[in-house]
Amino acid sequence: QEEPNQEVSVLYLADYHMHSRVSPDARHSMTEMAEAALAAGLDEICFTDHMEPVEWGLTSLRRHYDWEKLAADFQEARAALGDRIRVRLGIELGEACLDLSRTEALLSEAPELDFIIGSTHILSPAFQMIDLYFFHPKDEAEAHRGIRDYLELVRRNAEWGGFDVLGHLTLPLRYLNENQGFHMSFDGYEAEIGEIFRLLIQNGRGIEVNTNRGNTPLPDGKWLRMYRELGGEIVTLGSDAHTTEFVGCAIRERQELLRRCGFTRFCTFEKRRPIWHDL
Repeated sequence: QEEPNQEVSVLYLADYHMHSRVSPDARHSMTEMAEAALAAGLDEICFTDHMEPVEWGLTSLRRHYDWEKLAADFQEARAALGDRIRVRLGIELGEACLDLSRTEALLSEAPELDFIIGSTHILSPAFQMIDLYFFHPKDEAEAHRGIRDYLELVRRNAEWGGFDVLGHLTLPLRYLNENQGFHMSFDGYEAEIGEIFRLLIQNGRGIEVNTNRGNTPLPDGKWLRMYRELGGEIVTLGSDAHTTEFVGCAIRERQELLRRCGFTRFCTFEKRRPIWHDL
């Protein structure tokens, strides 16, 4: 006897953190990244190439951002993929609080964006504004000083709120643990992270679950549960892919993580407005 047909839930799969050759640290075109997303079975992607108020790798103010190249590559990708996958245009806005007036002036020249990630990748002048990638503390005590410094910059960014979601909240762990062999966590920073979450919720902003290319998600379950318990609901998922091989990486698994943490839905964006999808 045949089993009765059972309704199968089809997840909506969206990767909302992807870098193309428009970013200095990536090499594939938007078209190539979009084709990889289609092959991975995704329904929607958003390109979030780097944009900062300072020159890449420096602290001198940026006079110009090449929005024309960004827009041209995006239109090329849309034309190539047609209606086979939904493609959105965003940016990853880094270090905005270094100079808010310059940041806002650069954004005023941008084409219409669907989505902005607000990220922090550096430490303060107390640490010579070093990029987290190059932060090599001598011991755990110094690493904790760096984490505390980083969280203060993130708090300032959350207070400003000129973005849609806060990027990879626990980013220092990528470099400290995965690259340098530390075994650090953000345990002990509950007060600081709680304040960041409250500022985001108060400003109508959200967070991303950065799947970290299949490694420990940034942030992980402890902090996702805290955000949800405080009333946070706006959340996106993104692989942070800089090459085609990581497009869509662990998106399905992190949707399950969100469900376990009490979320029932997640967001994509159109023209800076959230669109909700059931988990």
